Amino acid sequence: MDEQQPYVSPEISEGVDTLEDSGCSLILWNDDVHTFDYVIKALVDICRHTVEQAEQCAILVHCHGKCSIKHGSYSELLPMHTALLDKQLTTEIQE
Repeated sequence: MDEQQPYVSPEISEGVDTLEDSGCSLILWNDDVHTFDYVIKALVDICRHTVEQAEQCAILVHCHGKCSIKHGSYSELLPMHTALLDKQLTTEIQE
C-alpha cells in the first residue's frame, strides 16, 4: 500500500512554526529549603504572577513536586529561568 502525506499549505506551516516557538513551559521543582512566602514573592517579582497565581503554583509544587509556572517561547522564558536560578529555585525550560 502506498501511503500519502496530507497536503499542508505554506500559510498553515508558517503558523505551525510560530506555535512551536511559543510552545515551551517553565517548570518549577519542589525543594525542602524555601518557604511558601519566598517562592510566592519570587513568582510575583520575576514571572509577573498575581499573588493568587503564585500561591496556587506554590501549592501545586508542594503537592505534586513540580508545576508549569509560565508558557511562552524559549527566549521569553530564559531570563525568568535564570533569575529564578539566581534565587536558588530549581527550574527548567521544557519544550
